[in-house]
Amino acid sequence: MKKTFKDILKNKMFVIGIILFGIVLLVAIFAPLIAPHTYDEQNMAMKLTGPSSEYPLGTDQYGRCIFSRVIYGSRIALSVGVVAVVIETIIGVTLGMLAGYYGKKIDKIITFITDSAWAIPPIILAMAIVLMLGSSAMNVAIAVAVVSWAQFTKIIRAKVQSLKELSYIEAARIYGESDFSILIRYILPNLTSTIIILATLALPSAILSTTSMGFLGLGAQQPQPDWGMILQDGIQYLGNAPWISMVPGIAIVWTVLGFNLVGEGVKDMLDPRLKV
Repeated sequence: MKKTFKDILKNKMFVIGIILFGIVLLVAIFAPLIAPHTYDEQNMAMKLTGPSSEYPLGTDQYGRCIFSRVIYGSRIALSVGVVAVVIETIIGVTLGMLAGYYGKKIDKIITFITDSAWAIPPIILAMAIVLMLGSSAMNVAIAVAVVSWAQFTKIIRAKVQSLKELSYIEAARIYGESDFSILIRYILPNLTSTIIILATLALPSAILSTTSMGFLGLGAQQPQPDWGMILQDGIQYLGNAPWISMVPGIAIVWTVLGFNLVGEGVKDMLDPRLKV
């Protein structure tokens, strides 16, 4: 049974997730107002200095404000994550609808492609795609989407297989509705809640994947403040400047945890029986 939004608000973990998510979103929107410095402003005289009134969370090896870079980095994390989820949603939902509705050869071909995509380690495939396209934030989004759509396809396929047997779908066929019309007018609206749940749950994974690619040097390039890249830059200074890696690490955990809690809450509200 679906829960009302009022019931969901009684879920403390969901409320915590909304708060964490809301803070990250506000930080990303108002980054220029919150950050005391621009993300690429250098002051070599203050490199590797600890927290101070001028640099609240210290500086990196180039004298750049870590607090400001992490604040601006939230924009990259969210934008790349959202783009990746949008792309994988479009791919996964389209293929899932085609496989579930038509069945037979089309279903076999799409299922084979889906199983093949799952058989390849995601990080290896994503790295290969980025190396072919070139290192950039948007190319990482494309790579993450390409390796993540399979789950959408499998779940949407199963949903469509049950929906197409409903009486009003059969009636639409009898009255001469085209397959495209049936898919768009009758089946897709019934997939809305499932798509929202899948997209919400996919976002934290997409953000974690993009920061992982940034850590490997395949995401946004210097001087862009990619959280993964900042984390990687700070590893060699863990002994004398641990804040360089600690701050983006905390930001990543905060963001992923927030979105995970929100995703579970949305699932609980829209379709608690859905297995993802």
